[in-house]
Amino acid sequence: MMKSRLPQSEFAARRAHLMAQLPAGGVAIVPGARMQNRNRDVEYPFRQDSDFYYLTGFNEPDAVLLLLPGRSDGEMVLFCQGRDAEMEIWHGYRTGPEGVVQHYGADEAHAVADIDQRLPELLDGHRSICYSIGTDDAFDGRVRQWLKTVRSRSRQGAVAPVELVMLDPLLHELRLFKSEAEIGLMREAGTISAQAHERAMQRCRPGLFEYQLEAEISHHFAMHGCHLPAYSSIVGGGANGCILHYTENRDALRAGDLVLIDAGCELEYYAGDITRTFPVDGRFGPEQKQLYELVLRTQLACIELVRPGVLWNEVHDLSVQMLTAGLVELGLLEGDVDTLIEAGAYREFYMHRLGHWLGMDVHDVGDYRVAGEWRPLQPGMVMTVEPGLYVSPHNERVEPRWRGIGIRIEDDVLVTETGCEVLSAAAPKSVAEIEQLMARAQQS
Repeated sequence: MMKSRLPQSEFAARRAHLMAQLPAGGVAIVPGARMQNRNRDVEYPFRQDSDFYYLTGFNEPDAVLLLLPGRSDGEMVLFCQGRDAEMEIWHGYRTGPEGVVQHYGADEAHAVADIDQRLPELLDGHRSICYSIGTDDAFDGRVRQWLKTVRSRSRQGAVAPVELVMLDPLLHELRLFKSEAEIGLMREAGTISAQAHERAMQRCRPGLFEYQLEAEISHHFAMHGCHLPAYSSIVGGGANGCILHYTENRDALRAGDLVLIDAGCELEYYAGDITRTFPVDGRFGPEQKQLYELVLRTQLACIELVRPGVLWNEVHDLSVQMLTAGLVELGLLEGDVDTLIEAGAYREFYMHRLGHWLGMDVHDVGDYRVAGEWRPLQPGMVMTVEPGLYVSPHNERVEPRWRGIGIRIEDDVLVTETGCEVLSAAAPKSVAEIEQLMARAQQS
């Protein structure tokens, strides 16, 4: 199994920060992911649960982490698959309990086969179980059974926990703010993802299929140590670019169309998330260029606004203001800009939010509102900035020349002490950059 490039001290610090926030007498239970069947006798590639990996760096299935603040015999107990020579022949090396103690900072470790016996003993005497209730119904049932077991031993002096506390708000607030080590990985993921987009621009030709551009991107990810993308890549040519989560990627690319690619690698569990839109034949048409430059102006202005203290929703509101005004100027909307915004008229062309948190999950954890108010941006947050315009091929309220054009431009943006850093800046996005890059590639 993959060993993290992050030092174990990073994971230990995360556990310490989380335990410091648990309620008095609280114990945290964090389950890892299980193998999932894809079809008969075939499993999906294993991907560890993000919360579990964030706290352990341990990349094997069927593991459970127990954090017991202040326990004299050790605060970190980990249950994992035991060593099994025969199973390891078929499925690969297992770290085992001894290895977990040696390499992953566990104070104590046991075979997960023994968890029903040992875990209730560890819960005895604790007031609260802190756990992500409702995430996994099957595991919820196991937690209830462990609690029931402790209660059944009350005559022997056992004291069962009396409350369940949601762990998500505490753990996900920690994950929202990236450390220097995390930022380094995300910077690298942004660069690899940007290079893949540039490769797709260079390889693009009319007559190729969308899946062939996807293959170019996947190849670049794999050749740079990213076994899988962070999410299913979107390669939408022509009107397919107007489908926000289009993933079929099966149609031929035609001269005169744009192609929208939304793709990012996953490096060491950290996601890149970039969208670029460019002409299949290397030259923007008049209407394509006008819409594209409107989206690009909007994106650049929104990135410029990203800095500490700015409210999350302020950046989105700026995108709505600029795109609506631009649509009026181009004649796709008619009326007063503020009135159109109040009526939501822009949603016909811009139906999603400006962005989302980015980290170990492509739509990463963390609240967007705090105490009912939009939260201010703070250093260490990473967000996407991705305005778009999508003119449905069936929209008869606009002239035919606009129909079927879908454009999105997305970058990964780190909030810094003084402003922001674009982690995906290596991906070309101006009209001149794209056309020149593609022209050079077609000549070679």
